[in-house]
Amino acid sequence: MLSIDHLGIAVKSLEQAKQFYRNLGLEIQAEETVAAEKVKLAMVPMGGSRIELLEPTAEDSPIAKFLAKRGEGLHHVALHVHNLPAIVERMKLAGTRFLSEEIKVGAGGHKYIFIHPASAGGVLMELCEQA
Repeated sequence: MLSIDHLGIAVKSLEQAKQFYRNLGLEIQAEETVAAEKVKLAMVPMGGSRIELLEPTAEDSPIAKFLAKRGEGLHHVALHVHNLPAIVERMKLAGTRFLSEEIKVGAGGHKYIFIHPASAGGVLMELCEQA
């Protein structure tokens, strides 16, 4: 069964963004840096889902480029899936475009891959599976 794993929000300042969610009364999980994506992040649990706050760690990171082009805001929607390799293969056979050809390992050891917005109604979609 698919579910929303998290909503990725690009921010200029992780500290300012975390304070906003603390003011709402929410707990913030420990920060983590994903060197391969050049991003520092913090997860905010919300019921069965999470908000992922993303701050770039380099000017050439995908999040820095997003912020320069669009400003702060919703970056991607991540769906939690089971058997990620099988789903990716099925979607490739159906013509779905992905941002990369390989499944990667990111925050918390989760496996993930991004679907190109052209294949998902203009939305950057992430498929992720627990390690």
